[in-house]
Amino acid sequence: MSTITLNKVENANQRRKYATFPWQIYQDDPLWVPPLLPERLKQLNPQKGTFFSHGEADFFLAYKDGQLSGTIMAAVDHSSNASRKLKDGMFGFFECINDPEVAARLFAAAEDWMKSRGLSRMIGPFHQDYDSAYGVLIEGRDRPPALSCGHTPRYYEDLHVTYGFTPLRPDNIAFAIDLTEETREIKLMHKLAEKAAARGTAVIREARLDEWDREADRVHFLLNKALAHLDDFVGWDRQALDDTLAPFKKYADPYLVLFADVGDQTVGFFPGIPNLNEILHHVNGLRYPWDYLKMLKYSSIQPKCLSVKSVLVLPEYWGSGVSLMLFSEMFKRAQEKGYTWADLSLTSEDNPKTPMLAERMGGKLYKRYRVYQKPL
Repeated sequence: MSTITLNKVENANQRRKYATFPWQIYQDDPLWVPPLLPERLKQLNPQKGTFFSHGEADFFLAYKDGQLSGTIMAAVDHSSNASRKLKDGMFGFFECINDPEVAARLFAAAEDWMKSRGLSRMIGPFHQDYDSAYGVLIEGRDRPPALSCGHTPRYYEDLHVTYGFTPLRPDNIAFAIDLTEETREIKLMHKLAEKAAARGTAVIREARLDEWDREADRVHFLLNKALAHLDDFVGWDRQALDDTLAPFKKYADPYLVLFADVGDQTVGFFPGIPNLNEILHHVNGLRYPWDYLKMLKYSSIQPKCLSVKSVLVLPEYWGSGVSLMLFSEMFKRAQEKGYTWADLSLTSEDNPKTPMLAERMGGKLYKRYRVYQKPL
């Protein structure tokens, strides 16, 4: 009979074992994009990770017959729970061999941790935030994930369902849009966008990096207004947003980060960033010193994909043409820069606008992710 034991991560050596365990799970998976190990180690460290300024977390290692076989995080984000009567706990960094008993021990450890803190529901997988590589991949194994999207083995869905998880909300989906063809749908989009522009609906502009904090304020406002209609929407903490926007400030071309203004008010946001996963796919998460040489080699290559992570428009401007203007302008600028396809991810399946807009542009749904819940 197999023996399964759990250890809580309590030192740097255990933290490194925890952070590098995914290499065991995905060693034969050509689609996996390893996380950057230096950043992951910082993220997991209570003395360095920004999550710990507004939340708490513990990390668990599962061993089966002495062999490391799984990992999980149990966490609570106090900032997102502040306005809730029923408090959520989140699990994340779930990686596991194909063994329901090991998975059950990991889930149970996270569940017990949350019950001891009086939490009402267990949701995930989320990795200390609600917007980065979350969920279990349900559909879409023909290409690697785009920036900030995750990748999981096929059997993870069964491990969650077997333990008693149910979907938290409608699935999150990603669309792929071909930028190399001027299809009938694209031509119609440009025509409708031109009509909206002629009406003076809004002015499209690029990001102003010299006033980054004010731009982040505008995005923060839009996030908490434009997405509030979604089920289980969690209001964005400003620090969490700053962490999410950090790659945009560092890597994005401001020419491809678009805002829509009506007078002095910003009413729309549509950011495009090079799909850095096309580079990170080759550098092994910078796990070893020689991986930095690979980074030097591949960093000079422009990705073929432009990753568009969100389209935010204030509800009072839905149907006004602002979204079409943003899509049209982004399409033109991405073509000009030489991108061949765009990843639009992730949007909720029940979002009333984004999936419809993507399909009207000829976008094809190419990945589907699911997050789960379990009452405590």
